[in-house]
Amino acid sequence: MTFSGGINFLIFRSFFITVMTLGMMASLTEFRFGIKTLVKILTLYLVWAAAICAVLLRLGGEELLLRSFLLTLSLPAVWIAYWSAKDTPAQAVFNYMTQITFSLLGASACRLLTYRLSLSDGMNILLMCAFYLPVIGLEWRFLRRPFRNLVAVLPNRWATLTLIPCAFCIYLLFLASWPGNYIYSKVQMAYLYAGVIPIVLVYIAAFKSLFRQYQDQMEQRNAAIMAIQISALKEKLQNVKEVEDGIRIQRHNLRHQLQTVTELVTRGDREAALDFLAAAQSRLNEQKEVRWCSPPVLDAVFSSYFNQARNQGIRVDATVSLPDTLPVDEGELAIVLANALENAIHANKELPPGQREIRCRMVGTPSVMLELSNPCASPVSLDEKGLPVARQAGHGLGVQSIFSFCRKNGAVYQFTQADGWFRLRLVL
Repeated sequence: MTFSGGINFLIFRSFFITVMTLGMMASLTEFRFGIKTLVKILTLYLVWAAAICAVLLRLGGEELLLRSFLLTLSLPAVWIAYWSAKDTPAQAVFNYMTQITFSLLGASACRLLTYRLSLSDGMNILLMCAFYLPVIGLEWRFLRRPFRNLVAVLPNRWATLTLIPCAFCIYLLFLASWPGNYIYSKVQMAYLYAGVIPIVLVYIAAFKSLFRQYQDQMEQRNAAIMAIQISALKEKLQNVKEVEDGIRIQRHNLRHQLQTVTELVTRGDREAALDFLAAAQSRLNEQKEVRWCSPPVLDAVFSSYFNQARNQGIRVDATVSLPDTLPVDEGELAIVLANALENAIHANKELPPGQREIRCRMVGTPSVMLELSNPCASPVSLDEKGLPVARQAGHGLGVQSIFSFCRKNGAVYQFTQADGWFRLRLVL
């Protein structure tokens, strides 16, 4: 089961497997560095991988390489990938050790086929290309987005799951290298490939559990959306009721007001009559219902948060012009507005009363466009996605909600800070 190319081919093959495994790991990873930085990091690691593979293979052959694989190649790869990515340690270990486990199985299967079919060294590389390249493409195409959604929705539930790939990887490496190289023992080989069945079953069960947790989180999110909508609509209805009660009282008093005006006119006191009418008109205007837009949920959100702002001494300068029909779900857009307005109100609380202000411009043609701005007391840092970085633990969930909405609906967002003002621009 040895290769005709000797030690040099084994070095190249080990290096090739390392590169392909890194490709599998990267297919589900969201990195925090740019392409140039990632290329430099990858180059340094690959130089290390090539050198250590050459040393180990020359010193002890494949058996030594397999026995020291986790420490010399896997551990540095996991650490570098975690350092370059945005995932938590548990998420990173789960992803990377899973990829390493399936990479080992794939490379081993390609080697077995090469031996059984008496293929050349070159055909072994082609077989591995036929395995690795489709796997990387399929993971990128079909698994990346669901996995990233799970990571975002379930950020703190991966610690126990990391035991699964770690245990299987250690199990496979042990069977492959103890007491000798698996390629020379049919018993070791049988146990090695028999391990595929529990691996598949355990991963199916794990992802079913994750999917159920994901559904629970989405149900909680939808319940939160519904709660905000109901709360905003209740407040809107209360405002409408107060306006109607005020108008009803004004209508009741209208007869007395007309009698008073008639008396003043009869006396010839024209100026007093005009002042009385002006005061009555002013009281009517105070009771006038303000309608910001046609979509009822959005109108309720605008009314609710603008009233909150005014009650806290924040001046509101708003212009809203939206059509009856929107290109996105009204409830989801309402959550974006609620989060953005809530953040603006919180930012204004840090300012003296005379400097508090919210400016809002939103139109529906030619597309839905929003610009929301407020003065800011302190500088705001932006991450590599252009999102504001939360200054305190537990904050920033509203910004993440806005980002998720934009990613889902293909919207363009921009957070900026200039001249003491913080601005959010969003275009659908």
